[in-house]
Amino acid sequence: MNATPAGSEQEEREELDELRRLLPAGPVERQVLTPGRRSHHKDVLMQLIDRDQERNHADSPVRPRPRLPRLPRPALVAGSVAVAVALAAGLTVGINAGRGDGGTAARPGASSTAGGGGSRGAVVTLDRIAAVALRTDVEPVGDGQFVYVRSRGAGNEGVFDGPVVLGKMHERQVWFSQRQGPVTDVGLIRESGQDWPIEVGVPDGTDPKDAAVPAGFDRPTYAWLAALPTDPDALLKLLYADTRVEEGEDRDQEVFGRIGDLIGEQIMPSATAAAFYKATARIPGVTEVPDAVDAVGRHGIAIAREDTRHGTRTEWIFDPGTLDYLGVRTVFSRDTERAEAGTVYDTSAVLERAVVDKSGQEPGARRRAGRG
Repeated sequence: MNATPAGSEQEEREELDELRRLLPAGPVERQVLTPGRRSHHKDVLMQLIDRDQERNHADSPVRPRPRLPRLPRPALVAGSVAVAVALAAGLTVGINAGRGDGGTAARPGASSTAGGGGSRGAVVTLDRIAAVALRTDVEPVGDGQFVYVRSRGAGNEGVFDGPVVLGKMHERQVWFSQRQGPVTDVGLIRESGQDWPIEVGVPDGTDPKDAAVPAGFDRPTYAWLAALPTDPDALLKLLYADTRVEEGEDRDQEVFGRIGDLIGEQIMPSATAAAFYKATARIPGVTEVPDAVDAVGRHGIAIAREDTRHGTRTEWIFDPGTLDYLGVRTVFSRDTERAEAGTVYDTSAVLERAVVDKSGQEPGARRRAGRG
């Protein structure tokens, strides 16, 4: 048996407690984490993977310890280590609404704009962005098709709770299934030269059919998004009711992050997109940044919100002329032990969005197939 210092045991218990809060207590859902929380969970959970494998190696000398890449691996399968790997890629098995782990949800009738909504500049800019979105023609996405998004970016690869080290810039492609019915095969990520399936985890002893996830906030499809209310207040009320946070976390920030995930890697009807932008203007603490730079160097105007707990600011970047969405980045808003103010924590630029007929199919291949 391995001897472990008492301090390390306490730290490990705390980290395991955090992991348990993320594991399903009932029906499972897929959840896309906001960039800052994704990197944080990657830091914590990759350490748990390493510790778990070290113990397995010590207990069974004949079994070699596999070398797990530090790259995201979004395959959701049974077992805490596999779930941790999925979390590192920004995908996790969500917690059922009825869990008893201390997470809280907004009351259905609770006001989400008690703080008065965003700054005047942010409200004006978001209204302009919403107007552009409303005028944009969007081709509906069929049930059997896939939403394709190609982006370029980088994230923090520094050690857990240590100085931030921005990783190498690389390309990422994602394909999201648009099937309305419950699925376990959510889509695919192609990153760093490898394909990783996005799959719903099936806990031991669970029928895969019972673990399948229908369309919803955590697995959005075009048809599901089209069915959402286009009244900004009604839409925001739904978001707050569906968003759960742990003690000490900022629900307004989590809602801001969830909207950011939706506008960043989805295709939705123009009226729905406009409603999300107008709803964002009602979130307290939302501000405007006159000049921000995305992952490929494009300058734009940003809609931002600061996470005061972690000293970071998440910025959605838009083209200053067309107001088209360019990308997102998270920067440190103040000096911390991990980084100085202005340090980039993660950054991503959307290069292409399209609708394709198959998972793994690129838009050019679809156009060539159509001509044939």
